[in-house]
Amino acid sequence: MPEPFCICGIPVCGLGVRFGDDDRKTGRGVGTMFSRRQTLKTVSAGFGYLAFADLLHKSAAAELSEASPLAPKAPHFPAKAKRIIFLCMQGGPSHVDSFDHKPQLQTDHGKAGRYGGSLLKSPWDFRQRGESGLWISDLFPEVASMADDLTLIRSMQCDQPVHPGAMTQMHTGTAQFIRPSLGSWTLYGLGTENKSLPGFVSLSPPSGSARNYGSAFLPAIYGGAKVGRGGRSSRVAQLGSTESVPDIKPSTDKHMQRAQLDYIQKLNQGVLEKEHYQPDVEGIIESYELAFRMQDVMPEIMDVSKETPATLELYGATSGPTQTFGQQCLLARRFAEAGVRFIEVTHGNWDQHTNLTADHKARAEGCDKPIAGLLKDLKQRDMLKDTLVVWGGEFGRTPAAQGADGRNHNNKGYTTWMAGGGVKGGFSYGSTDEHGDEAIENQCHIHDWHATILHLLGLDHERLTYRYAGRDFRLTDVHGVVAQDIIA
Repeated sequence: MPEPFCICGIPVCGLGVRFGDDDRKTGRGVGTMFSRRQTLKTVSAGFGYLAFADLLHKSAAAELSEASPLAPKAPHFPAKAKRIIFLCMQGGPSHVDSFDHKPQLQTDHGKAGRYGGSLLKSPWDFRQRGESGLWISDLFPEVASMADDLTLIRSMQCDQPVHPGAMTQMHTGTAQFIRPSLGSWTLYGLGTENKSLPGFVSLSPPSGSARNYGSAFLPAIYGGAKVGRGGRSSRVAQLGSTESVPDIKPSTDKHMQRAQLDYIQKLNQGVLEKEHYQPDVEGIIESYELAFRMQDVMPEIMDVSKETPATLELYGATSGPTQTFGQQCLLARRFAEAGVRFIEVTHGNWDQHTNLTADHKARAEGCDKPIAGLLKDLKQRDMLKDTLVVWGGEFGRTPAAQGADGRNHNNKGYTTWMAGGGVKGGFSYGSTDEHGDEAIENQCHIHDWHATILHLLGLDHERLTYRYAGRDFRLTDVHGVVAQDIIA
């Protein structure tokens, strides 16, 4: 069998699979398991799935072969949301300084905390926002203006008080070993809506975070496409530039590429005719064609210069502290509009053990306007109703001070929020205790959070399984309860 080959010079990630007779066993089911060697051959590329880019046709989903592992699949039941934009706040933003109003914390400032240290009041004032009257602090004034579109989940919990474990659990459901990410499960369950786009994109993820967008033991084709690199995120969407898409154009002209590709595909087709069922070869054939098509269309989706000045201003995408994240949020909308099923955008670092007042303020100034702009833009385009926007970090922070102006990690109670995609607007779910130490009402464990997200996509978390190493795995393991109260 020929080695994976990319006609445009970019390594291609993902070998094709076919749905087979074991569908009944797995819930979604994949007929062929990939070997370790096969997988390793396909996952080395940082750019990977950007072979799957084609903005030109909204009807492309209909053109996907039923045999393709990325073909659109019917959900288990009618879905509220078609796609997800996950705004990942790396480092653990403080819930008691943002979305979890604790008047008693203000009153008890300086008193001993439950777990040691002295209670630290928030330096930001909380106000009731919108017609719903949700309490949101002045740390996020722009997001606060969209309060009537938000569901605040103020009772989150996870199992890990340290960043690597909590971040991995937020993405994969476990911190113990690598499992498929939420985005990979989503793509596996639903497929993609465009034949030439990745179903799952991670925009400028932090270095060392591959497991957060990886497919683990799911076929590699369900892994996320890494677009851009952490620390260089301003290059993701340079106005009018293709610099952010390195090696997108090969040295040979297109006619020569086509001739080379046709020859390689003929060899691959010969293997198929001889051996009949070779999903890995089928996947290579598919990947080559996608890589070829990507050359012309990927720079187009990455080029935001054709957006109106008003739209660029809405996101704060042209200058100042909002430029980088504003461009990323704008790209998230463009990818969503073009048919990508799951888009993740990471913003950090929110890990303020010291200097919380200044650093939390700086972090918020960089993302507050872009996030609000994204919500407004989706709403104006009538996309918010079927796009689930999820915001949150791996955990929150303690109400007690660490030093004079800092907070420690808190996995026992913190806040995330959702908007659009079938959730109630202007709604608060669950609560922490009077100081914000622990979730005490409608506790929402990360397994429940995952179950709820999948439910909004029309997927039953107990039925979305994959057989590996002799057992049926799922995102929520053997846990998870859907938070029905937040669903509109």
